[in-house]
Amino acid sequence: MTTDVTPATRAESSSPLGEIDPKASLSELADRHLWGHFSSLGHGVDGMPIIERGEGCYVWDDQGKRYLDGLAGLYTTQVGYGRAELARAAAEQSEKLAFYPLWTHAHPKGIELAARLAKGAPGDLNRVFFTSGGSEAVESAIKLARQYFKLTGKPGKTKILSRTLAYHGTTMGALSLTGVPALRLPFEPLLGGAFKVANTYEYRCDYCSASPSCTLSCADDIERMILREGADSVAAVFLEPVQNSGGCITSPDGYFDRVREICDRHDVLFVSDEVICAFGRLGAMYGSERLGYQPDIITTAKGITSGYAPLGAMIVSDRLAEAFMGDEHPFLHGFTFAGHPVSCAVALANLDIIEGEDLYAHVRANEDGFRSALENLLDLPIVGDVRGKGYFYGIELVKNRDTKESFSEEEANNLLRGFLSLRMAELGLICRADSRGETVIQLSPPLIAGPEQFEEMNQILRQSLTEAMAEMDR
Repeated sequence: MTTDVTPATRAESSSPLGEIDPKASLSELADRHLWGHFSSLGHGVDGMPIIERGEGCYVWDDQGKRYLDGLAGLYTTQVGYGRAELARAAAEQSEKLAFYPLWTHAHPKGIELAARLAKGAPGDLNRVFFTSGGSEAVESAIKLARQYFKLTGKPGKTKILSRTLAYHGTTMGALSLTGVPALRLPFEPLLGGAFKVANTYEYRCDYCSASPSCTLSCADDIERMILREGADSVAAVFLEPVQNSGGCITSPDGYFDRVREICDRHDVLFVSDEVICAFGRLGAMYGSERLGYQPDIITTAKGITSGYAPLGAMIVSDRLAEAFMGDEHPFLHGFTFAGHPVSCAVALANLDIIEGEDLYAHVRANEDGFRSALENLLDLPIVGDVRGKGYFYGIELVKNRDTKESFSEEEANNLLRGFLSLRMAELGLICRADSRGETVIQLSPPLIAGPEQFEEMNQILRQSLTEAMAEMDR
């Protein structure tokens, strides 16, 4: 049922129709109108500050409080905040060509960026399909894999594998690959044919706990799943260079080589989901490059523009693209704003900064210092494990370090959201307190960060965790 808005109703309004109430604060307006992502309603933007501006590795809220952004927005602002070069690139492109889609047309910035991304990609990954973000890039790779096998005479190859606990996005296809039950349950049934394989979780490894060294059984689990479902039914496996969900989970030496062998043996596509791990996060343009493996497809987003404009990409091997050549078999997929000319211009300027300031080398030169600043916290009984690579690290928290006892769901919620997130923010640090799986704090600073920021993180984390232990002992 709809209600007409009459002139009398408008006259009684506190402000003219379409205008903001001048007496309302930003927090009040947020409570009334803004629906934050992954956030609860009715808590003043989920209880978090309203961030107004940023410069370098720091942001300020609307009350003037400064925070060290230890998460780079959301693993995104590689070159830091306040880079006028990126603002100018957006403005100049907006004046010249504000928008044009990549539907049967092209524009210069899209072409230039595609060529630049392909040049830096490993092997024969030379074809770039733009999206608006990371979930769309993953969704595109799922669809490409399915259509590719239909075009090459193997229409039964439709199933997709991904790791337990992994996060691959929120669109229905990408969510089907996501292995976090709490994120999936509200939206089920999801895409059929999505199966989960073993994680590479060394700290809590079930496969190698009785062995003196890693057996790579986690990689072999991919082959076990392929054989169980039938190789003629499996299209692709999606893996992150360093897995986000669960807290920056790395893989043992030889893992990706074994996966490549398995995929080749069973004609399964190997997709490297680098929405987080590309553009310097691990100290190279692509995470697969840093770790030395060859995927068939790379999905990426976030750091491609340092978050100054939305953009994602799927980068595809020539071998796969060959099946789509000519007029008979187009890839029947696309997005209105994918490869937006302004976003492409920003991405090119962003890559200029990353390469001009050699931020890849900066990360590699400083990653040991970053890790040391976090491992310094291992003397605290609550810290069980520190893991990650480059500028992408997680700290797993435990009730008992000797037994690796986990927190209950209620305990983890009280510790992370009830205390640590708020306390770290009070002390001036933004990071991610996450309980998807075990209880973890994640840190992923802008790539321009250095020893000064590492020390600041260490001090705030030490104080917050020490206070958290005291709270738990009460």
